[in-house]
Amino acid sequence: MTASSTRSCRRPSWLAALVALLLALGAIAPARADGIEVRNAALIAAEEGYFLEAEFDIALTPILEDALNKGVPLYFSLEFVLTRPRWYWLNEKLANVQQQYRLSYNALTRQYRVGVGRLYQNFASLPEALAFLSRVRMRDIAEPGALSKGASYLAELRLRLDTSQLPRPFQVSAVGSRDWSVSSDWHRWTVTP
Repeated sequence: MTASSTRSCRRPSWLAALVALLLALGAIAPARADGIEVRNAALIAAEEGYFLEAEFDIALTPILEDALNKGVPLYFSLEFVLTRPRWYWLNEKLANVQQQYRLSYNALTRQYRVGVGRLYQNFASLPEALAFLSRVRMRDIAEPGALSKGASYLAELRLRLDTSQLPRPFQVSAVGSRDWSVSSDWHRWTVTP
């Protein structure tokens, strides 16, 4: 019994040493999840109306990072829908908001840039730019009093890479490719004011 326990203790350390060596040499890469996930989202009431706060985990595929670093801007589309379910008729859409973000890289200044409308902000690294892009705060989702107290509403949110904004040759490559289709699933939650 002692001999078998000694053998089983040596194997994992030998295997761990081999894995560590292969990782150090770059022969195998650690697993990486590419895509977008919604970490949390909330519709918050304020005096001037309702606004949306959301956080995402964004990980670009190696092909997207390469294209970005070669000067191809990436456009992300944030979509938010707020509906009031009705059993007697079609659901009433109270808000249908889309916001577009532009992520680009300037090789001359070696900076990443995130643009929302006419506003832009520069970042020294891609992780900083993605961290900024992953935190969303949108105003003017609904006016004050638009949501009735005690009623339930359905909120839906997603963030996706808008491949229709890519240059034409990249749009052809993006059709049906997992490397170019980065998107979160629809995140749904109930809002009760």
